[in-house]
Amino acid sequence: MKKWLILLLPAALCCILQGCSVSRKTHPGQRSDYDVYLLIGQSNMAGRGTLLPSDYNEKMDGIFLLDTAGTPVPATHPFNQYSSIRKTLKIQQMNPGYSFSKRMHALHPDRPVLIVCNPRGGTSILEWMPGTKYYQEAVRRTRQALRYGQLKGIVWHQGCSDATQRTYVYMDHLEEMVAALRKDLDAGGVPFIAGEIPQWLPYSPAFNRQIRTIEKRIPLSAWVSSAGCPPVAGPDDPHFSREGQIILGERYAHKQDSLSRVAPSGRKRKK
Repeated sequence: MKKWLILLLPAALCCILQGCSVSRKTHPGQRSDYDVYLLIGQSNMAGRGTLLPSDYNEKMDGIFLLDTAGTPVPATHPFNQYSSIRKTLKIQQMNPGYSFSKRMHALHPDRPVLIVCNPRGGTSILEWMPGTKYYQEAVRRTRQALRYGQLKGIVWHQGCSDATQRTYVYMDHLEEMVAALRKDLDAGGVPFIAGEIPQWLPYSPAFNRQIRTIEKRIPLSAWVSSAGCPPVAGPDDPHFSREGQIILGERYAHKQDSLSRVAPSGRKRKK
């Protein structure tokens, strides 16, 4: 008996000195192997598709949100609830992050997904340029998430605020913003994906034509179509419905998976 105690003592001491790191790794807020995704933009990224009562009780295994303290917590609706720049909580509804994260986790079930959701409705791209509050908050919160994993992609859905006045310079601004994000996050090889605004709006065609040029303007980028994504209300509503948001999220995941196969690794967590 004493012989076994002598043999086990070094291992026990090692566990105490290291803080029992093996068991600690299983705690949701302390894992170090998350796939991190940054989701930013305006109201369609914040989410305006109507949530069903059953949505609030859904358990999403392997999917986490970065909370206001900068800690991963199990994902619940609405996905934009922890945004540091959001509008009132009651208007945050279904967004594309839900189906995006579910599909990414389904594609890579051994990798927990950590979503940094930090959009704000009604914003122009000028409010997201380097040096602005919204830009700085996106960078700050993503850096918090990098303590727990590796940045795998940036998903951007924005444009209705710019579609009637800055369409001709929009891609110049977007190109500058993406370059700055990749530099500030040390993530030059991270995919960037943008989405079309609702196709039923009268000003959409000209704007969406610009979005479709993204692959020529920005390396390791892609765009997703909004075709077939219905509105919340009528033809004057700029917001995608619950169904439309789910379709968009799945399309984002498809593009993310395709780009990640050719993209270099993103920035790893700081130790």
